[in-house]
Amino acid sequence: MKNTTPDPAEPIGNVTIVEDFLPPPEQLIPKKNTVLVTMEFTKESIEFFQQEAKLNNASYQTMIRNLVDAYVRQQQH
Repeated sequence: MKNTTPDPAEPIGNVTIVEDFLPPPEQLIPKKNTVLVTMEFTKESIEFFQQEAKLNNASYQTMIRNLVDAYVRQQQH
């Protein structure tokens, strides 16, 4: 038995070349028309969103924004 290391530059077996179908990184971040506002929330509300965001590896501000966006969509229909 011959113990050789294959050349990593050479294909191993049958190879099918697949066209790159992934978008560039800048297209993976949806651009939303946002406006910066200052609001006051209860401590309990912010603690809740911070805890949930931590559990879901997310931003609590994004969660609140998505909640408001969902409310607006519901009210518009």
